[in-house]
Amino acid sequence: MSTEMLKYLIIGIGALFAIIVIVYLILRRRMNSSEIKQIQQLREGTKEKNNSSEVRYQKLYVRYLKTPFLKRYLLKLRRRLAIINVDDEYLTRKQAAKILTNTLLVIIPLTILIILVTHNNPLLMCIILLFELFMVDTFMDGMVDKIDNKLLKEQIEFFSEIRHAYHEFNMVEEAIYQVAQDDDKPEMARQAEKIYEVLISNDPESELEKYYDIAPNSYLKEFAGISYLTKEFGDRKVDNSSLYLKNLNNITQEMQLEILKRDKLDYTFQSLSVISIVPILALEPIKNWAMRQFSFTESFYNGKNGMIVQILILILTFVCYILTRRLKDNGSTNMNTKNTENPWQAKLYKVPFIKKVVDLFIPRQGTKEHRKLNIKMKDAASKDKVEWIYINRIILCIVTFVASIFLIGQLHQITVNNVYKDPTNTYNIIGEMAEKDKKNSMQLTESDNAYIRYYKGKTNVTVEELQKVMRSGKVNQDYLTSQDKEIEAAAKRIAGKIKTVNTEKIQWFEVLLAMVFSVIAYMAPIWMLTFQAKMRQMEMEDEVMQFNTIILMLMKIERVNVEIILEWLERYANIFKEPISKCVNNYESGAWEALDQMREEVTYQPFIRIIESLQAAVEKIPIPDAFDELDTERDYYQAKRKESNDRLITRKGMIGKVIGFAPMVVLFVGYLIAPMVIVGMLSMSSSFNMMTTG
Repeated sequence: MSTEMLKYLIIGIGALFAIIVIVYLILRRRMNSSEIKQIQQLREGTKEKNNSSEVRYQKLYVRYLKTPFLKRYLLKLRRRLAIINVDDEYLTRKQAAKILTNTLLVIIPLTILIILVTHNNPLLMCIILLFELFMVDTFMDGMVDKIDNKLLKEQIEFFSEIRHAYHEFNMVEEAIYQVAQDDDKPEMARQAEKIYEVLISNDPESELEKYYDIAPNSYLKEFAGISYLTKEFGDRKVDNSSLYLKNLNNITQEMQLEILKRDKLDYTFQSLSVISIVPILALEPIKNWAMRQFSFTESFYNGKNGMIVQILILILTFVCYILTRRLKDNGSTNMNTKNTENPWQAKLYKVPFIKKVVDLFIPRQGTKEHRKLNIKMKDAASKDKVEWIYINRIILCIVTFVASIFLIGQLHQITVNNVYKDPTNTYNIIGEMAEKDKKNSMQLTESDNAYIRYYKGKTNVTVEELQKVMRSGKVNQDYLTSQDKEIEAAAKRIAGKIKTVNTEKIQWFEVLLAMVFSVIAYMAPIWMLTFQAKMRQMEMEDEVMQFNTIILMLMKIERVNVEIILEWLERYANIFKEPISKCVNNYESGAWEALDQMREEVTYQPFIRIIESLQAAVEKIPIPDAFDELDTERDYYQAKRKESNDRLITRKGMIGKVIGFAPMVVLFVGYLIAPMVIVGMLSMSSSFNMMTTG
């Protein structure tokens, strides 16, 4: 090939390559056009991937719905997630199935572990497995709270985008619609679409009230309300900036504080719930280790005293776990669905006979007891009805009494079984018993059992009578050649066993003790209400700070009056909801008098100052003047809010650590160290006495 031909060939290949590149670039530009790209997305959306997680969770949802036991948990998850996802059935099903699947992936291995560890103790295994059912609810609640926290963080980004869209359109509803088209945040997009539908509806005020009932958190309520007021009354400039955007900024700052508070609470309590549960899983391993290393403790761990300590640790663990969960409650959207679901208490109360029995326990309306119970329920923000609480109290009382009698009977049976089955040692052994010693001890136990069976049911057997029978060989011939001291020691031992077998029955004082336990169980729901009320009192300052933010947003909007402010405070109130609701109802009959009555009902001083400012705004001065310190001292209130949250978290953390570590301390002190020390001291004293008398 000549040089000239080679040159033309290279030029031709280069030109062909350039044409291919140009054609590729043209086709790529056309493929990236909006119409073709949309068609590709639609095609991809219609393609079903059998192994995709989306399809897998949808199929699991249908299967869980058909499974009787899992259906209850699935529907409970669905009710909470439906509020967050607002009519997005596909996303609700996916999240519900995913959370339930993750729960099963944790619970099933834990159940297997519990069965493997406690298979030698059926009673302990059943109690722990029942306790595990309670854990399922709290585990799922934690995962739903994560979704709610995610929604809260998405709201901050959403409000940031709203600011830019509002600058562009200068219309609230158009800005919300534009930002709602973002599919990257489906939970927040659904909420934005719902708020947009409310604003453009024919009757936005009534639709807004409906949205308030289903909104996942108070910040979305505030956003929807401020957006409605701005759309109705218009925006205005305050300090050369939009009042609507300033209010958005106030809500954003509130959310940022709430996110920090939740993150700190999660960090403080992230391991306390687990620490409070661990002791029940460590009961059997500690028991086996102690008996293997110190055989003299076997009588304690296999006996009545060991079982009593086990039950006490289980009860303490259960109580501490509940209290820890209550303390950790970070104020996220834990919607109470009892008003919408028809709970089992309501179904039970519809039975005529049960209704008559329950009504006998419920205090009559107008009595001091009834008023005190209502106040406790309001202070604790309980959504239960009085009838439901008393059904819980009565059932807890009955179950506790029956369980106490059953456990007391089991404790007596364990003691009798141990008499027949435990090796009989004539001396104390430190460490594991040798095989030869164990064989000799079991032979001695079998010999003693023959005398126990012979005298079973006779409570007046004396040591002298036993010695005569042992020397005669009437029962067995094990003591025919034994010396008098050996026969005397054996007779005392056997007499003690006979007495134990014949007297280990439920006594009257044990029935009385079971009644005391049932009374404690009867009072437990009331004590829990008191505990919740105390925890809520710790958050009074936080609620009043939120009231200040709401007033700060409303006071500069034209045509806003004291009645509108009270309606907003009622909507977002939690601790002070009752006095504010009463004030709103009485407002028409006299504004000043209604506010004055509310001021007399509350004792928290920062809230009283708000009431006094509202009274001033009713008759004397404009609302902005009555609350001018909120605007001028905004930075101070923000810093005070942060400090208040830190103080609240510190107090909750201190209480949580005491409660969370209590079962662990009782486990090591009461179930490991104390038995070894006490039983060891008694064994050493017994051995010393035998040596001195011998």
